[in-house]
This record gives sequence, structure tokens and C-alpha cells, in this order.
Amino acid sequence: MLSNLVHASRSYRRFDQKTPISMTDLLDLVGLARLCPSAGNKQPLRFVLCNDPADNARIFACLKWAAYLSDWGGPKEGEQPGAYIVLLNTDKSWELAKIDQGIVAQTMMLGAVEKGYGGCILGAIDREKLRSVLGLENDGLEICLVLALGKPVEDVRVVDLPAEGSIRYFRDESGVHYVPKRSLDELILQQRG
Repeated sequence: MLSNLVHASRSYRRFDQKTPISMTDLLDLVGLARLCPSAGNKQPLRFVLCNDPADNARIFACLKWAAYLSDWGGPKEGEQPGAYIVLLNTDKSWELAKIDQGIVAQTMMLGAVEKGYGGCILGAIDREKLRSVLGLENDGLEICLVLALGKPVEDVRVVDLPAEGSIRYFRDESGVHYVPKRSLDELILQQRG
């Protein structure tokens, strides 16, 4: 059921690094992306797939994790992602490509959950460094997002927004990760009909 996939698709930041993700699984996820709607049907997105441990380490070094957890430097060795999908845009002037990025990234994440994985959609990227790591120096491609994928080893829970309204996610002393979400009543401005 779709609601179960959406509920299970959290931003996971710690993984069982020993659990591999096959290139076949990564290709399946891009196969889902290929079928997604695209503004003007321009289909400007391209993908770099990586499940090689050495290349994963180089990609990992280009990413920033969990801005609200300022005392946490990101996943430690053994908890890092087992694979990455880098989303690239071939048409920087096409403003609506940003919509495609969100649709495609979420669709691939739902596909990852269906396969028993989890992940995190990352936009905090050292793009120049990643461009160099991927050998994309002079090709005109825009690095949009990085999907970090793996077998999650953390407990991520959705909770109601606290009374003071803070949207900041947090971890308790045992490492459980909490993500405050607004209530349905707060989201609905009007109901007509």
C-alpha cells in the first residue's frame, strides 16, 4: 500500500554499510525515474550510479549531513551508504527541471523502500568537489541532488509538531531520530464541497 511506503520512506542517515546494493537495483530505481512525469516532457535529468566502495567514499566526502544535528558529523565508517544516485540536470535554464528533481527523487526513494532499503535525499553538496570526483568538469551538467542509499540501521519516527512549533528534527539519548510533522488540520487551509 502506498501509504505504508510513504510512512517508511524517512530520511535515513545511518546504514549497514556491509549490505550491498546491486547495480541491478540502482538501474531499477532509475527505471522508475524514467517513467515519471516531466514538465513539458523535456526529461532533462541524467544519473550517475555508484555502488563501488572506493568511489562511494569519495562521494561521501562531498556531502554534508543533518544540519540540525550540529554536533554530529555524519555517518561513521560502517554506517555509510552502500550506494549513491547523483541527479544531474542537462538544461540549467529550464526552471521547471526543479519540479522534475523532486518527483524523480521521491519516486526513487519509494522504490528503494519497496526493495527493503532506505535513503536520504541530499542537497547539501560540495558540488565542485563532486564534479571533480565524477569527472564532470566541462560537460555543462548541473549537479542537483544526491540520493544516499543503503540498509537503514536507525529508528526514525514521525511525531507531532511540539507546542512551540519547532520543525527541527532531533535525536534522543539512545539515538532514536524524531521528525516533527504538522497536523493535517494545520495543512488544510480550506475545504470546499
